Amino acid sequence: MSAPAWADDLGRELCRALSGAVERTAPDGDPVFLASYEPGPDEKEVPPPLRSTAFSYDNALAATALTACGDLRRARQIGEAFLVAIESDRTFEDGRIRNAYRAGPVRARPVLLPGWWDAANKRWSEDRYQDGTATGNVAWVGLALLNLRDATQDPRFEKGATRLAAWIRARTARHNGPGFTGGLDGYDPDQASLRWASTEHNLDIVALGMRLGKPHDRAMAASARTFLDAAFDERAGCFRMGTDTDGHMRGVEAVALDTQLWPLLGVVDPPEAWRRALSCATTRLGVPGGFDFNDDRDGLWVEGTAQAALAYRSVQNEATAGELLRTLAGQRAPSGWLYASREARLTTGLRIGPASTQDDFFYFRRPHLGATAWAALAALGHNPFTGGRVQ
Repeated sequence: MSAPAWADDLGRELCRALSGAVERTAPDGDPVFLASYEPGPDEKEVPPPLRSTAFSYDNALAATALTACGDLRRARQIGEAFLVAIESDRTFEDGRIRNAYRAGPVRARPVLLPGWWDAANKRWSEDRYQDGTATGNVAWVGLALLNLRDATQDPRFEKGATRLAAWIRARTARHNGPGFTGGLDGYDPDQASLRWASTEHNLDIVALGMRLGKPHDRAMAASARTFLDAAFDERAGCFRMGTDTDGHMRGVEAVALDTQLWPLLGVVDPPEAWRRALSCATTRLGVPGGFDFNDDRDGLWVEGTAQAALAYRSVQNEATAGELLRTLAGQRAPSGWLYASREARLTTGLRIGPASTQDDFFYFRRPHLGATAWAALAALGHNPFTGGRVQ
């Protein structure tokens, strides 16, 4: 069964929305980072801590989606911005990328990080998570660069991805078991290592290492795959989120949606048992029309629902994928982007970083670059982990 014909129309509309964002932001063809959020229905502006923020993950997805759309010129603009960022950091020379950059054309060297003027305290402020480097984000940028390499045959993109993989191996390899830890957190120059390890991050590393393909890359992928296999709970049919800060694998008392879906997309020929993770997601995270981020079911996570649509397409369940795509089609903002959540606020049960004293990672009903890119990929049937179609 193939995807409904209208899914192609949805994909084209989302491609136009992504292309238009690049054109508006950098009409002269400069390297560019796109702001991750637009103002919500009741907002004139995005709050200051997010106003100039271009999250690397969102931009990596946008570059991959634009590549799938066939808009290589604008996809390259984002890819070129990442190449500049890898080589021109304001503090470090180890080839990392940051979790976020300042949105707009990339003309300054070193590449600017986001921030805002704190009028009350009369100082420039930055966000410690945005300044940090999450391992999964590094891998996602690497995958986007490899997708551009495949589409353009430009070896510079592979060189950038290779350097990012080397950073992952050098800075995040676990010492008490297989796999890789969460990355670095904090302000320059003294950033702290995150000692926990994420199933999601290690899945990203499997995909990156296997596509790079050199022996040390495959060894990196094998280590991450060993972690991934250990993270699957055979009894529950669910993937655990990862380890705690002491390196102990967590249980399945709490699960996250992307952790259930991405292994089916990021690993070539995943074990048949892993398909049970789709049932885990539906049973524990399903909400009317789609999926929540976590199992409190307080709303619909648009990005995750797009991920689910693509995952269902990957197992040839086009009927369920089509239902999810219909939900996504109803979540478009006037700009053409998709909202991050259907409800005004969506909880995740997660903390942004180690400095947080309570769960403070939320999604709001604002047009979101990442949700739009995932929905475009789902409508097009394009797998960002492999760079090819899901069927």
